[in-house]
Amino acid sequence: MLSEFIIEEWRDSVVTIRLDRPEKRNALSPQMILTLSDIFSELNSQPHVRAVILTGTGDAAFCAGLDTGAQIAASEQADARSVSELCHALCDQIESSGVPVIAAVNGIATGVGCELALACHLKIATDSAQFSLHEASAGSSRASDSIERLARQIGNERVLEIVLTGKTISAAEALEFGLINRVAPAAKLRTQAEDFAGEIGQLAPLAIRACLEAVIQGAQLPLTEGLELEAKLFASLFDSDDVREGTSAFLEKREPIFKGK
Repeated sequence: MLSEFIIEEWRDSVVTIRLDRPEKRNALSPQMILTLSDIFSELNSQPHVRAVILTGTGDAAFCAGLDTGAQIAASEQADARSVSELCHALCDQIESSGVPVIAAVNGIATGVGCELALACHLKIATDSAQFSLHEASAGSSRASDSIERLARQIGNERVLEIVLTGKTISAAEALEFGLINRVAPAAKLRTQAEDFAGEIGQLAPLAIRACLEAVIQGAQLPLTEGLELEAKLFASLFDSDDVREGTSAFLEKREPIFKGK
């Protein structure tokens, strides 16, 4: 499924997905949501992909949420599923991906746009980026999944202040709250996101997948079950070529060449 508003850019083992609709502040249409879902499904099945960067075109917006004008036709374009359900499914898909997804937030991230950023595993933002969930002020609580993700990341007190007052979070506040990992000047956002992806790409892909599952899935389990999951995941790695390569490289004092096998 193709969309004229989404661009894929490949550089070695790193894929950049760019929302390319600057005249609409990169707002999502139902077609774009479905296309993103197809893209992430495909990338997650390719072992040579080491990291994905999700960003938007321009310096004004990462994603301004849903294109409200496109919602009228949502039931037809999305097989009778609501746009809300599509967004929720896409964000779950991103969060559960075995390939690390880095949000390069190049401007405002509002509503579903904020939800999309929250679903990414790592986040780097320009110093002018802003995050907001305005559903309460708009008379809706549609982004309840955004609220849940945000609460897990920054705590109930802060998220209640945000959603009950309609507060917008600056990049500096997001960094202080632990919502994002790094802040970068706008001119260096792409480069620093690629450097971030490059750091990940040097490590063993199977171990990266295990780490993602241990953190994301483990966070939803009681501590004892989370520890059991972690032990099971890492025990499963010891019969892999990557572990043998890592051991050999250490003994031979050279850089390892991991293949995700």
